[in-house]
Amino acid sequence: MAKANLKLNVEKCKGCFLCVSVCPKKILDLDNERVNSTGYNPIMCTNIEDCIACAMCAIVCPDSVIEVEKTGE
Repeated sequence: MAKANLKLNVEKCKGCFLCVSVCPKKILDLDNERVNSTGYNPIMCTNIEDCIACAMCAIVCPDSVIEVEKTGE
């Protein structure tokens, strides 16, 4: 199974929840303990070990907040 590294630009995140809704592994969620400079709760990854690097989150994100990098098989 592919391993991944997620780069999250939390300052650009508007908390729209689209990435959370499409993640097949359900490892994305809004960070309810943090607020970015624009007043939104940004996205966070709850378990990077379960990420399959499908990039659905990055594809659906309207603000290009997420970059997915495969790190190996």
